[in-house]
Order: sequence, then C-alpha cells, then structure tokens
Amino acid sequence: MKIYTRTGDAGQTSLIGGRRVSKADLRIDTYGTVDELNSWVGLLRDQPVNANRRVLLKEIQDRLFTAGAELATDPDKAPRQAMPAIVEDDIVRLENAMDEMDEALPELRKFVLPGGHQSVSFAHLARTVCRRAERLAINLHDHSPVDLLVVKYLNRLSDYLFVLSRKMAQELDAEEVSWEPRV
Repeated sequence: MKIYTRTGDAGQTSLIGGRRVSKADLRIDTYGTVDELNSWVGLLRDQPVNANRRVLLKEIQDRLFTAGAELATDPDKAPRQAMPAIVEDDIVRLENAMDEMDEALPELRKFVLPGGHQSVSFAHLARTVCRRAERLAINLHDHSPVDLLVVKYLNRLSDYLFVLSRKMAQELDAEEVSWEPRV
C-alpha cells in the first residue's frame, strides 16, 4: 500500500463515510489538532522522567486516536464497521491518575509559569494544544454533532497534562515559578 493517493492534491479529503470535504473544514482542523496533540503526548512518553507513566501515556495516545476517528466520521453516515469510543472509564482513569499525583504535590496557590525544565515545557505545550483541540471540538459541536465524551475527555486530559507538568517538575527538581502579576 502506498502512503500517497493523490486524491487530496486539490485540497479535499474524505471523512469516514466517504463524503469529501475541504482540508480546511472545521472537522479536519479539529481532528488534525487531536493528531498534533497525540504527537506531543508521544514526546512526553519518551521523556525519561515518565518511565513509570509510559503505559498510561500510551493509553492516552490510543484514546486520542479513538477521538480522532470519532471526529473524522461523517455524522450523517454511520460507519460500516464498529468504531471504538471514548467511555466514562477513560475519564475516570485520568482523574485517578491526577489524584495520585496530587497527593505528593504542594498545594497550588498561584498560577504557574510554564518552564523550569525542557521535559516540563513539553507537558505545557501538550496541555495548550489539548486546550485548543477542546475549543475546536466545542466549536465543531456547535455546527455538527460531536460525541460530548470526546469533549469531556479533552477537558480532563488538559487538566491531567497540567498536573503531570507539576509532578514532572517535582521529580526533576525543577523550579516551579509562580506568576506574580505586576500591579
């Protein structure tokens, strides 16, 4: 199988279900951003500090592929085969992981500036891409049906990525810089 098909050379692509749409379509932008997020999570998975979290990060990447498939599906056509889905347990898994990390973290009293260590910065970049994916999914849902569990998963995942950034900073003994607003 060749990776190139030449069917997108004029700026169109196919949704799952066969309908052709512009590559600039909001649905394409949304699942493209989820794909971008998946790459950032892969980079996080590759960080030595996350060795004990690789299984969960790989699971998150799998769920992001699931979310991408949902977002890539034409809402007017049911897929011919069974599709994976985000389920409430996926969200609970993220919440449990956050609760476990939070037990060892100091209480958060101020906003945190991204940075302190390159690996921590990768987590913040993933978090911001996740927030963008969430905003796009909500915007898409305003125009066309989106499984709201996908939106909820992206919301919780951005929270997870923030807590992960703090936990990574702690484990790397990196400075966590609080934002001090100039007033």
